[in-house]
Amino acid sequence: MPRVITAVTSTRADYGLLRPVLQKLAACEDVSLRVVVTGAHLCPWLGRTDREIKADADVAACIDAWLSVFVEGGEPLAATIARTMQAFDAYFAGARPDAVLLLGDRFEIFAIAVAAAARHIPIAHISGGDMTRGAEDDWFRHCITQMASLHFPSCADSAARLLRLGAAPGTVFNVGGLGDENLRRMVPLTRAELARGTGWPQLRIGPFGLVTFHPETAPGAPDPAEQAAALVAALARFPGMFWVCTGSNADAGGAACTAALSAFAEAHPQNAGFVQSLGAFRYLSALRYTAVVVGNSSSGVVETPTFGTPAVNIGARQDGRPICQNVLCCAAEAPAIEAAIREALTSDFAVRAGAVKSPYNGGDTSGRIVRLLRTFDFSAPRVFYDAPDGPSPADP
Repeated sequence: MPRVITAVTSTRADYGLLRPVLQKLAACEDVSLRVVVTGAHLCPWLGRTDREIKADADVAACIDAWLSVFVEGGEPLAATIARTMQAFDAYFAGARPDAVLLLGDRFEIFAIAVAAAARHIPIAHISGGDMTRGAEDDWFRHCITQMASLHFPSCADSAARLLRLGAAPGTVFNVGGLGDENLRRMVPLTRAELARGTGWPQLRIGPFGLVTFHPETAPGAPDPAEQAAALVAALARFPGMFWVCTGSNADAGGAACTAALSAFAEAHPQNAGFVQSLGAFRYLSALRYTAVVVGNSSSGVVETPTFGTPAVNIGARQDGRPICQNVLCCAAEAPAIEAAIREALTSDFAVRAGAVKSPYNGGDTSGRIVRLLRTFDFSAPRVFYDAPDGPSPADP
């Protein structure tokens, strides 16, 4: 009997990373793959990216558990988490797999993990052990670690952290980053194709930058609307650049960030364009040619080292992740952002960025994940591993 694996995708970002894994699993005769689409993919205000997935893969189910959690007056986040748990509990009751494959640290992925764990369905987790200091992603991610049976961290630091969190050594495999592998292996669009596909002729020859900005989610985080206003004020100081601005994610405050970048592009049509989502292929192609990546997306610190692309990381959203020498960190204030962009665009910094070695290069990352999903003994109980020589507790 083929091993049944359910893979869940909830955002454009995680599908872009999961895609090569899903393609290889679908080609395995000893695996029955079920792709389940949920979350932001099904939101009309985020572009209904489920259509891209349905054109690319066989989708077993679409589970829409969201209401208006991220618009003003929407339901509390806890209510959406509960709704997602209930929806996936019902799904797993009727379509129980041998394992569930999850990526990342979003609240809906946490809810799906709880639903699977409550039914004693093993979980394989990609990108556990990362740290984004103080953000809600941290506790969702680490909670998923405690429920998972198989772990695919993206770098050595994350793998070591998983052991400290109680994952047994025989369940932790440092496979590298899927984003890094995607970039190394893809045949990108040419700049001319990218210009035609987006409708922005500026991408054909001139310098351009990629801009994505998300809200910070740590308790007491700054107002995302104020941070986004500072970002667009800085972007306006570079009339010779064309800025490719993409929409924010589905965190609370994301709509304000999206609105700021969209309004900026509308007011500056000669040097900015806005699209809610470029799609994985166009985004990764643009990443190869861009002069600089600006914002606070994980892509800016995790994927840019692969090409040695200059990046400006704004604010505290990515605090705790490894920061390579191609990344400049700055406060979410217009003068600081402008200064960082100016430095990132210098020839001296381009040389420094180009010499970076990515900590996320794991070789055949997707192939290693697939081989382990096919062979790992999911019947073994998930036990807490007491790592030796751990830190001592603080004095009372």
